[in-house]
Amino acid sequence: MSLNKDSNIPLYIQVYESIKSLILENELKEEKLPSIRALSKYLGVNNVTIVNAYKLLEQEDYVYSVKGSGTYIKKIHNPEELSYLEEGHMELMVSGILPIPKDSINFASISPTADLFPIEEFKKSLVKVLDRDGGQAFLYPEINGYEPLRESISKFLFLNYDFKIDKEQILITSGGQQGLDIIAKTLINHGDHILVENPTYSGAMAAFSSRGANIIGVPMKEDGIDIRLLKSFVRKYHPKFIYIMTNYQSPTTYSYSHEKKKAILELANEYNFYVIEDDFLTDLSFGNKDKTPLKSMDTKDKVIFIKSFSKIFMPGVRIGFVTLPNNILRDIIKAKHTTDITSSGFLQRAFDEYLRTGYWKKHIERVNRVYKQKYDLITKELDRLKVYGIDYIPPNGGLCIWVKLPKEIDSIELYNECRENNLSIVPGKVFFTDHSIDSNYIRLSFGAVSSDEIVNGINILESILMNPLKNKGNEYLPFI
Repeated sequence: MSLNKDSNIPLYIQVYESIKSLILENELKEEKLPSIRALSKYLGVNNVTIVNAYKLLEQEDYVYSVKGSGTYIKKIHNPEELSYLEEGHMELMVSGILPIPKDSINFASISPTADLFPIEEFKKSLVKVLDRDGGQAFLYPEINGYEPLRESISKFLFLNYDFKIDKEQILITSGGQQGLDIIAKTLINHGDHILVENPTYSGAMAAFSSRGANIIGVPMKEDGIDIRLLKSFVRKYHPKFIYIMTNYQSPTTYSYSHEKKKAILELANEYNFYVIEDDFLTDLSFGNKDKTPLKSMDTKDKVIFIKSFSKIFMPGVRIGFVTLPNNILRDIIKAKHTTDITSSGFLQRAFDEYLRTGYWKKHIERVNRVYKQKYDLITKELDRLKVYGIDYIPPNGGLCIWVKLPKEIDSIELYNECRENNLSIVPGKVFFTDHSIDSNYIRLSFGAVSSDEIVNGINILESILMNPLKNKGNEYLPFI
C-alpha cells in the first residue's frame, strides 16, 4: 500500500480504498488488520487517519472491531469469484451472502471449469515474455496499462466489434469489477441518481451504492430495457449515468434490439449522461444474429465500455479494460492509481502476447463449441419441465438460462429446497434493486457443470417441481 500525499483525496479515504480493494481481491492473507499504531507508523501518517479509515470500512460492512482485540475482515468475497458463493449481496440472508454448498451440482457459478483453461497456450506466452523481457517484465507498467496491450485491444475491438478506439483511451483493469469500482469512484457524488436495468448484476449495485448513489431500477423486457420508462426516469432524475449490459444481460440473458440501442444513444446525447456498457459474454454467441455492442454505434463518446476477459479465459488472470471519454480520462486514471497503482505488468505482457499470436481466437472457437453443446443439452432438459409450469426465453448465447417459475413457487423457497438436495441455483430475487419484491425467477448457469451434472441437476429440479414445496418457514442461514 502506498499513499499520494500530494493528492486532493484525503489520506484516510486513500487508506480506506486501498484496504477495501485488497479485501475484495482476496489479497489479505490475515483475518486481522494491522493495529492502528502499526499501520500509521508504516504509512507515515497519524493515528487519526487510520482510525477514520477503519471506521469507514466498518460503516461499509467490510470489517468489524472487537474491543480490546482489534479490527477483523468480514467474510466478503469477490463478486466475480463464484466457486461457491453467488455474486453480490442478498439482504434477505442474515449475512448478506448466498451460501452454496461446495459439493452440490453447481448451477450457480458462471465461471468456467478448469479443463477449459488454455494452460499450454498461455504458458507459451508467459515463457516468451520472460525470455524476451527478463526482469523488465516485472516493472510497473504505465498506470493506464502496458502500451502494446492497449494497442492489441484497440485492434481487437475493431476486428471483433467494429468500433475504433485510440489506445490512449483504453485503461487496463484488474477485471471488470475493478472497472466498475473506478468509474463509481470517479463519477458518483453522494446523492447522485444512477439508472440500472432491473434486474441487474448485483456487484454493480454494490459498487454504486458504496459511493452513496441513489439507484433507480428500470424494468427489463425481452428486447432490452423499457425505453418508455427510461425516458420518464431520465427526465425525472437527471441521472449521472445508466448502467446496462446489451448482450446476454445478467441475469435475464436478454439482448437488446438495434432500435433500443439507438434510442438509448439518442437519450444520452439529448440529456447529456453517460452510458456504462458492461460486456463479458458477447463472444459466447450460438446464433447468427448481430451482437455488436452499443459502443460500436457511439459517435459522441457517450458510452464507457467495460469488458472482462476473466469469465471465458481464466478467472484468476485478472484482465479487463475500460474505454474512456477524453474529458474524464485523467480523473479515471487517478482513481485507478489510488486503487492499486497499476494492474500486473507481467500478466499484461503475457496476455498481449496471447492476443497477438492468435491464441484468443482459437480459445473462443473452442469454448463456443463446448458451451453450445451444454446449452443445447440444458435447454432440451428444461423443455421437459415446461409441463410443470416453468418457462424461459432461449438466449442463444451466454452462460445462463433465466427461468420463470409458476406463480405459486417463490424462488427463495425453491432455492432452499434445491440446497437440501445438493443442487445450487440462484434465486432471482437477489438481482432486483428492491429485494423485498416477490420474484418467481431463478438463474441456472451451465458454465461450471458437466453434461452428466446437467442431466442429474435438472432431474433433481424436476423431482422438486413434481411435489408442492414444503413450508420451511423461510429459514435463512448465515454462512459464517
